[in-house]
Amino acid sequence: MDYQYVARTADNRMVHGKVSAQSQEAATDILAYGGFNVLSLKEVVPFIKASSKLNMSLTPEVSTMEVIMFTRQMALLLESGTDAVTSLELLEAQTENKALARILHQVVSDVRAGQPLSEALSRHKRVFSPLYYRLVSVGEKTGTLEVVLRRAADYIERAYVTRKSVKNALTYPVVVILVAIAVIAIMVTYVLPAFVGLYASFEAELPLPTRALLAFTRWSQAYGMYVAIGLAAAVAAVFLYTRTPTGSMQWARLMLTMPRIGRINLLNELSNCCRSLSLLYGSGLPLPEAMTLIVQGTSNKAMRQAYTDLQQAMIAGGGLSEPMKRNRLFLPLMVQMTAVGEQTGNLDHTLTTVAQSYESESDEKTKAMIAMLTPALTIIIGGIVGFIAVSMLSEMYSIFGQAF
Repeated sequence: MDYQYVARTADNRMVHGKVSAQSQEAATDILAYGGFNVLSLKEVVPFIKASSKLNMSLTPEVSTMEVIMFTRQMALLLESGTDAVTSLELLEAQTENKALARILHQVVSDVRAGQPLSEALSRHKRVFSPLYYRLVSVGEKTGTLEVVLRRAADYIERAYVTRKSVKNALTYPVVVILVAIAVIAIMVTYVLPAFVGLYASFEAELPLPTRALLAFTRWSQAYGMYVAIGLAAAVAAVFLYTRTPTGSMQWARLMLTMPRIGRINLLNELSNCCRSLSLLYGSGLPLPEAMTLIVQGTSNKAMRQAYTDLQQAMIAGGGLSEPMKRNRLFLPLMVQMTAVGEQTGNLDHTLTTVAQSYESESDEKTKAMIAMLTPALTIIIGGIVGFIAVSMLSEMYSIFGQAF
């Protein structure tokens, strides 16, 4: 339960807030452990009591931008000399997202109970990733928490902007495809049968394009359900196969080697690896521990295996660049720049350079692919719609010519 308190700090400042505890005595102990002399302590009784599960379902999730803003504001408050607990309380009070406010309230309670900030954040993995709270842990140990938080905010924002740009670029082609499918379905289902009835009333012979389209429509009506079931069964079989160890590995490799898309996926994986390694290593985390987070952070099984092999070889004393040479998934630029970074002692800077290069290449290839996809879709869809229009209208012109 929650308790509202008024207390005095060691330097005679009056503070107030809320604390979560099992009882009033426990709340007093938590505040006393945090250096507060409790003056008033009252239980907070909500106007409407509801279960925590219901509250969680009715509150919005925490967005990436809200995490970025929280991280930047936390770094700013720490740089201004505000302690971590007060900073968290200020951010909790000003946030408009109830889910984030509840999480920060729990983090404040855990920190006041003696837990490190990183450990308190690790209890909320849906909002704060393992990489995030490990960085916070490094910042706590090295005394550079505000610097680490700024780097983390930059890292999260860069990844967010990249994903958003790709999503925005793909929006137009997807909308075009959906509209085209809807238009074609309406024309074949409703418009074409009306024209066929009109032609039949004039006892006119249907032209070849119309007969072909009508035959395809009848075939679709007769066997379309079976085709849909067959396609669904094939998709389900492929999906189930990709859930097996062998199938998931083959699918992961296909995603990295297929034409055009494979190169983009590989570049994104490697740029994310370089960014993460640069951030973690530059913040003071040892490379073997950083590689553990890299392994956990990828969803591609082939890259996960490559990162695991790289970590094991590195622990065995093989360095970082030498094991990379033995795996073709690590591109030459990454291998060469990693070797330069190891030799010069500027590994974090060289990895950042590689990440920027791969991000630029990935962005250019993605834009080029979408630029080719849009006119291709327009031509294909225009051809289909044009064929349907010609099939429906060609005989009508013939009938009008004979009538007049």
